[in-house]
Amino acid sequence: MTTSAAAPRRILLGITGGIAAYKAAELVRRLREQGAQVQVVMTEAATRFVTPLTFQALSGRPVRTGLWDEAAEAAMGHIELARWADLVLVAPASADFLARLAGGRADDLLATLCVATEAPIWVAPAMNRLMWSNVATRANLATLVGRGVRLLGPDSGSQACGETGEGRMLEPAAIVEALRGVGSTGALAGLNVVISAGPTREPLDPVRFISNRSSGKMGFAVAAAAREAGAHVTLVSGPVSLPTPAGVRRVDVETAAQMYAAVHASIGDADLYIGAAAVADYTPACCESQKIKKTSDCLELSLHRAPDILASVAALERRPFTVGFAAETTEVEKHALAKLVRKRLDLIAANEVGTDRAFDREDNALLLLWPGGRRELALKSKADLAREFVAVVAERYRDAQRSVAQPVPAAV
Repeated sequence: MTTSAAAPRRILLGITGGIAAYKAAELVRRLREQGAQVQVVMTEAATRFVTPLTFQALSGRPVRTGLWDEAAEAAMGHIELARWADLVLVAPASADFLARLAGGRADDLLATLCVATEAPIWVAPAMNRLMWSNVATRANLATLVGRGVRLLGPDSGSQACGETGEGRMLEPAAIVEALRGVGSTGALAGLNVVISAGPTREPLDPVRFISNRSSGKMGFAVAAAAREAGAHVTLVSGPVSLPTPAGVRRVDVETAAQMYAAVHASIGDADLYIGAAAVADYTPACCESQKIKKTSDCLELSLHRAPDILASVAALERRPFTVGFAAETTEVEKHALAKLVRKRLDLIAANEVGTDRAFDREDNALLLLWPGGRRELALKSKADLAREFVAVVAERYRDAQRSVAQPVPAAV
């Protein structure tokens, strides 16, 4: 666990009704260890699982449970609380609470605080796997994410009901780790960053596909580094066997067309897009519905150009700062520069790939190029390299913003 950035100092922790409420006790303890002040607000249902006295002892502050507390509300206490918080965290967040939050309800103290606050809202869902996959729950989550509410989890595993699947509340340690740097002055603090990573798979038939050797490790390291730098990160990932970096929203896809759709669905409010994925250049003209049988010595495949995600993002009318990657086997700088110009990118990260370079390795080196500049990042672990890379991206982004903000000289 890194210690580079502490959690936000004033956290309003909302606890809703569910068996996962017991985890919130550990969460309060860990947040306070990081130096945060924690004000607990419980729904009536939450008090049926854990008593307010428990959280008062752990937080060192009186627990708020009702909107009609006359003593607290004499001076509009719910508005005061909403203004006090640097961050609102609801953990666990039940399906019922997510529905009420999506509907803009203000029918209890916690829901009212969420409507009345200007602080960022984070939710850690916890519910049965079928409730989590229910179409209404998914629609509510889409609404909330579209409004800027950040998701933490859920996790997958055994549940209190005896079933196994997605819906477990993220563990307290993972939540605290995800909140590191939120509200900080990191190099990308407050920015929305979309990152694509990993390979794509283009199906030939139900059992075969065309793909490449990308492991996704570099892209995932970049996502983790961007999150450490204070960004809100959405990671669109091809099929890889890697854990999601803490605090990162992940969207899993398989084909180039699916990645194109997922990136464009997330790009609307993005400040930066980093295309680190190894997207297929070509995709089969058709996918056979049944397994292709071995009937001849030769098999011809018809391939069509796959959608160019990087170029399409760079061509948007309201384009984010756009960063690409170039994996080359020869003449790395020449090919990367051509790609930088052809796709109208703001920056490109190039590296040499091959049987013993970059792919499936824990280290890498990058050559960064932008209009009028270059920088070489020496061979090191992908985690450390990603931090250096993100620092340069942040530097170039700020320079670009300053350039746009420069007043146009008056005509003489």
